[in-house]
Amino acid sequence: MPENNGPDDRKAEPRRFINEKIVKQPMSKKDMLKRFLGLLVTAVIFGMVAAVTFVISKPVAERLLVGESTGETTPVTIPKDEPETVTSVAETSTTAVETEPIEDILKSAMEKYPFSVDDLSTLYGSLKSVVQKADKGIVTVHSVKTQTDWFNNPVENSGLFSGVIISSANQELLILTPEGAVEDAEAIRVAFSDGTEVQGKIKQTDKLSGMAIVSVSTAELSRTQLEDVKAIELGNSYSVKQGDIVVAIGGPAGMVHSTGYGFISFITKNVQIIDGMTRVLYTDVRGNAGVGTFLMNTSGQIIGWVTDQYKNDSSKDMTAAMAISDYKSILEKMSNGAPFPYFGIKGQEVSSAMNSSGMPLGVYVVEVNTDSPAYNTGIQSGDIITEMGGATIVTMKDFQVVLEKTSPGQIIPVTVSRNGREEYKKIQYQVTIGAR
Repeated sequence: MPENNGPDDRKAEPRRFINEKIVKQPMSKKDMLKRFLGLLVTAVIFGMVAAVTFVISKPVAERLLVGESTGETTPVTIPKDEPETVTSVAETSTTAVETEPIEDILKSAMEKYPFSVDDLSTLYGSLKSVVQKADKGIVTVHSVKTQTDWFNNPVENSGLFSGVIISSANQELLILTPEGAVEDAEAIRVAFSDGTEVQGKIKQTDKLSGMAIVSVSTAELSRTQLEDVKAIELGNSYSVKQGDIVVAIGGPAGMVHSTGYGFISFITKNVQIIDGMTRVLYTDVRGNAGVGTFLMNTSGQIIGWVTDQYKNDSSKDMTAAMAISDYKSILEKMSNGAPFPYFGIKGQEVSSAMNSSGMPLGVYVVEVNTDSPAYNTGIQSGDIITEMGGATIVTMKDFQVVLEKTSPGQIIPVTVSRNGREEYKKIQYQVTIGAR
């Protein structure tokens, strides 16, 4: 008889469930290559999108950042030059004796050398490369003025002047140009050699030297244009010697971007100018002071600018230029938008011979500019400035150092010795420094 097993009699057994582990099939080399190529294509696409976005947004961002920049600007500095030291007679004679045989050998060799047209082409080819490089630093300054015609209609006139870029600082290009380019101008436009024309701004002017500084915002130019524009270095005019080759750039022919070659024919030293002394460089190269002409040495450095102040009947066929080294302090102030202090005299140092005759040491006042601070204070021609701002004045250099440390509007004590009937008497003035 079969056994009847009830629920209670059934043996308890553990329940078993399906327990499977799904194992991912390994990727084949073909699948791995497809995935790699997909990632690479995605990365390239994202990179291209980012690059395009950067190129489009960069000029806008630069303009916004430059326009909204309120940080402190770095002052423009122009290194000063020192006049060359005069060698003693003994040293000069010794040098002449030592170099004379060498000079004779060189002279003889040059006389025997058969110079050809190719030699001349090589010489001027080197000068041509200097000019081509410098031309990237030459700009045309448009002086915009509104006048009226015969029928009282407004007419816009634009004078064209040459300018030379002398510095790039604080998101600005600084341009040296004749003062006439900005005189009474209602607007200033600056055109570069590639034809780009942008708005210019008058930084500072100096009527006494006849020069002005115009600035252009670098935000107005593209990166490519800024890389192509080259500032021209200011050279040392104290090292210029008679017979040196010079290059005229700017507008020597009356048109901007014209050029010319010549030689330094003569150098006049210790020329009295207002509040200082200078050198005047005379050259046979053509120059146009009205449009603006600058002289360069063969190294491509500016050594002076052409002026009509020192042309006379005896030098009417020559071009006169102001020596750059004597104006670097003024140009530095102008480049920072600050006026240069003004006293208003022409003077010369009291020599030892004059001192031995009874004149006190100091700066002898040769001439006083009308309506200048010195004139308005009461300083006269014939006075000898012996003290200024608490410093003893013996040379013109002493006078210039003290003046450069002052600011327009500042009042400083000035002591002069004035010749009386029997002796020199000291008179002290309180001079309010002006601005050039």
